[in-house]
Amino acid sequence: MGKFSLLGAGDSAIAIENKAALGDIVVVCEHASRLIPRALGDLGLDTSALSSHIAWDPGALKVAGYLSTSLDAVLCYQRYSRLVYDCNRPPEAASAIVGKSEIYDVPGNQNISEADRQARIREIYLPFRDGLSEILSARKTEGRATILVTIHSFTPIYFGRRREVEIGVLHDSDSRLADAILAEAEGTDQNYVVMRNQPYGPADGVTHTLIEQGIANGIPNVMIEVRNDLLARADGQAAVAAYLATLIQRGVSEIQRGKLPAAPTSIDTPAGPQS
Repeated sequence: MGKFSLLGAGDSAIAIENKAALGDIVVVCEHASRLIPRALGDLGLDTSALSSHIAWDPGALKVAGYLSTSLDAVLCYQRYSRLVYDCNRPPEAASAIVGKSEIYDVPGNQNISEADRQARIREIYLPFRDGLSEILSARKTEGRATILVTIHSFTPIYFGRRREVEIGVLHDSDSRLADAILAEAEGTDQNYVVMRNQPYGPADGVTHTLIEQGIANGIPNVMIEVRNDLLARADGQAAVAAYLATLIQRGVSEIQRGKLPAAPTSIDTPAGPQS
């Protein structure tokens, strides 16, 4: 008997756009899609749940796409739902494949077989992780500078509580780029409520990509979280992306001018919630 398989021939968990970009930035969107492989059906969820924030980060890919264009950046994103496998979590994390997300039970993720679990790691997580790693390694070999920026969105109401933060600037032990971006945000017109490590932070286990792909390779990095009600319309997506592009460009300039300290070593963080 062959291995349990999720994806069809030629299907890939990773999508790469603007690969020939000339800029220093690599934009990553781990929760870009709500697509479920046919082999998993609907995971026991209705259309409403599969359209909600538990399945993906609404608007995040649109913002990431705008940034890729405006910053001439490579864009790397996950083609399947975070409910299949959350590519911002390591395989040992319980939150990599959730049986319950916020108020929603996910029947198709409960009591799954080891063959199913291994298939999700093998066909979703590893190709995404390795594909991104190959991009970063190739840039290093070519002697190119690299900045890692991951884009996410979060729900305005979480477990019944309203979140006032609109844009979160997240970091792990390497806060260089986050510090520069937050300083720029303070010095500009306050179009949005911008906060450090909100609505999540390292203690919530949301910085896996930053640690594994950024900090481990000495690459300046930051994770941006945008409240998804700001991204419900195309004009909102464009406005947020333009604002972020300005902050990121100015923050990166600080790094390029050598004004920021050297990268620190990584710190271990636990697995945490979904946005």
